Amino acid sequence: MTKKIEIKVSLEVFSKNEWLSEDAHLIEKAKSILENAHAPYSNFLVGAALLLENGEVFVANNQENVSFPVGICAERAVLSYAMGNFPNDRPVKIAIVAKRRVNNQLATVTPCGLCRQTINEYEVKFNHPIEILMLNPQEEILKASGIDQLLPFRFNDLNS
Repeated sequence: MTKKIEIKVSLEVFSKNEWLSEDAHLIEKAKSILENAHAPYSNFLVGAALLLENGEVFVANNQENVSFPVGICAERAVLSYAMGNFPNDRPVKIAIVAKRRVNNQLATVTPCGLCRQTINEYEVKFNHPIEILMLNPQEEILKASGIDQLLPFRFNDLNS
């Protein structure tokens, strides 16, 4: 008999008047770093802000390279910096904001596959989900309670 595995995923949607102050702060920090992105090839600017359990907030943006895919996404850049310098401080939330340079409008973006797997790595390390906040053009926050909502069949250490 064939078996079927189903996993339900969901995102919460918050209009601007429903934003929590902590979420608003992270979104604004991610927006503030957008213009510093090095994206001369795609003209797609991404900013990320990461909140650690100790209250520290770090920001980063995407950095492209003409030798695709050598560049690094904003999410991996901020996580790499924070975890390299504060390896014992658990990431609590990450906010992601993107826009197209050509029309200067916000774009809905979710973490790419590499970034999703990287977020998963730190959820496994700290045995705790990381909230993921994504801003859309309507200035709504799409909130995932953890990476399982974006990557339901994650690749984990299969020997544990």
